[in-house]
Amino acid sequence: MHSSTFLDVLRITTLINHKDKLKKTEKTLRAIQRVGQAVSVAVGRFVAVGEAIAAENEDLKDEMGLACFEARRAGTAIAQLTDVSSLEQCEGDGRSTVFSDRTGMVKAARMLLSSVTKVLVLADCIVIKQIISSRNKVLVTLEQLERVSTFQEFVQIFSQFGNEMVEFAHLTGDRQNDLKDEKKRARMAAARAVLEKCTMMLLTASKTCLRHPDCESARINKEAVFQRMRLALEQVIEIVTDTRSGGEARALPVSIYAGIKDFKVKVEGLRDSLYCVSCEAVAAQLEALMEKTEDFTDSAYTSHEQRETIIQLCQITRQETKQLINTWRHAQQLLKAKEATDEMELSILKTCQSVGDLRRELHRVAVGRATELLKLHSDHLVLQALKASGGDGNLEAVADYAGTLTEHKEQLVETCRLLCHISGTEPLEITCIHAEETFRVIGPQIISAAQTLALHPTSKIAKENLDVFCEAWESQLCDMAILLKEINDVFEGRRGDKKPYLSLPRPGKHLKTVKAAKLDAEEQTTIAKLGLELCLLTSDVDSEVERWDEQDHEMVRLCQIISSMAYSMYLFTRGEGLLKTTLDLFHQAEVLSDQGLQLCHILHTLSTQLLDEDRILILSETEKLSAACQQLQVCAKTPVQGKSAIFQKVDSSIQNTKGILTVVVYLLPICNKLIRKVGSNMNIWINFLILSVLVDNVYLIVFAHHLYFYF
Repeated sequence: MHSSTFLDVLRITTLINHKDKLKKTEKTLRAIQRVGQAVSVAVGRFVAVGEAIAAENEDLKDEMGLACFEARRAGTAIAQLTDVSSLEQCEGDGRSTVFSDRTGMVKAARMLLSSVTKVLVLADCIVIKQIISSRNKVLVTLEQLERVSTFQEFVQIFSQFGNEMVEFAHLTGDRQNDLKDEKKRARMAAARAVLEKCTMMLLTASKTCLRHPDCESARINKEAVFQRMRLALEQVIEIVTDTRSGGEARALPVSIYAGIKDFKVKVEGLRDSLYCVSCEAVAAQLEALMEKTEDFTDSAYTSHEQRETIIQLCQITRQETKQLINTWRHAQQLLKAKEATDEMELSILKTCQSVGDLRRELHRVAVGRATELLKLHSDHLVLQALKASGGDGNLEAVADYAGTLTEHKEQLVETCRLLCHISGTEPLEITCIHAEETFRVIGPQIISAAQTLALHPTSKIAKENLDVFCEAWESQLCDMAILLKEINDVFEGRRGDKKPYLSLPRPGKHLKTVKAAKLDAEEQTTIAKLGLELCLLTSDVDSEVERWDEQDHEMVRLCQIISSMAYSMYLFTRGEGLLKTTLDLFHQAEVLSDQGLQLCHILHTLSTQLLDEDRILILSETEKLSAACQQLQVCAKTPVQGKSAIFQKVDSSIQNTKGILTVVVYLLPICNKLIRKVGSNMNIWINFLILSVLVDNVYLIVFAHHLYFYF
């Protein structure tokens, strides 16, 4: 629907929400009639889509058809009730209108809300069925791939498998973007990342096994890849259907951070009520927390000084909590005491301070450990040694370096577990768990691939296979560095929820004929300064976002996504992160421009609520943002050939991204101030804007919702 319809919806919303009786001015009547017509047109488009979906899905055809019929009938009723083009017509012909038949408008609004919601729910069921069907096709082909015995058969089936995986990736990518639950979105991102990386591993592991069918290490290597892909496919279905194969609800283990947070909430709640929780419950929760700190104190990699400090802080916390419980019980014995006494208030403060000190120490230990490990593994010496030993056919050396890699793997796995305890948010906890599992699985796979190469040192396929698994290890180390930064951001008070964009390109839309390229050392150096400027702008965006009172605002969400994507582009300029090639960068730039244009959409809507001076300012900056986004989109989509042209395209993409972020940084504080001035109406409208999967139909829900609550 065009942007003018936004204004129509906002006008009718203002009229409907007005507490006084509506004044029947010509302007009011024209606004009501115009919006009624717009709703009728929108219903028609909505129903057409619903009927098309019904025609393609026989099992839901009747339900969808009935819901579409009710939506059309409600839209027609609203159009008739709002057909009040003049005062004479409104008052003279006796026909039912929005002014005379409020009951009719209530019924129409309720029917519209109900039917539209039902259509969306049915459409969502169809999307879930599509994902399950796509997964089933992938599983069947996966089983065929596992049983192939010739290269010719493998190439044929793998081609089919690749097409099916692309379809599955697009369906799940769209689903991931639609998910509102951050935990589910993080789990989906982790599962899709596994599938994306394992597809290349499956190719090289299978080729190696076909070339060396009697090699036990090659067979083990291949089976591990197939098993991991099946688990990731199952996890996607669990997320989509919100169930587990065993029928149990999936729950994350409680981290120390979450435990401390809940413990403090209960302790501080005693200020308002001495009976909101029992003394025994608080004592038991504290002991559960103390038990979890043993993951730190029992670790062989925790220094003696760190262990002693943690134990001492645990003792202090126990003492302060014990004192709190004593004063608490004493306060309960006072017949007139319903709230915390002064003595108890002091105990509450000391208990919260002691548990806060413990959290800070645990954070320092975990982050310090992770930082040291990342520096230690930055040169990838063990991986290089495994490659060299395997290429020389030296099984003894491979065994020695395999032992070293196993030790490194155990260190990284344990460090990820500690980071999970202090990560600060559930999505970051999920990312830590994913990192832990990745290191645990890839470590043995690298060893089996190295053993295969050592047994067949002249095999190009075995060498390629080892390279793929080593690259996956290096990639996970880069992801861990990003994760560490996000955890620090949360600890220091920033939101820290930058997430790499993991969706694959849509078929036909992003396919390039040029070969993916990596920047050489000289180009990397040249682009690094530009990347640093981009990084500083992302920090500015994050700082401005933190100043917003409403952190769940749609504008905040879009700006965080844009900042996250720009940060991934900055990491590319350093040769780090998930964007490995120039094609990855250009795809990221194109997606970023789409998000920027969505932000323009929100800004246009905001401008309709503003007075002339403010509206002109917002529209002017929105035009700049729109132009920068379109310029970036054109740049990203334009195919180029040759090393010089590709580098110039990289430079232009980052320059255009800088331009987008510059406007965003300027707009954020202005919009924050203006939205507070406008009041709650805009926030209500924006919140309902994101309810619908089909964006073009959200006006129906908003319109019906406000009518329902007004009447």
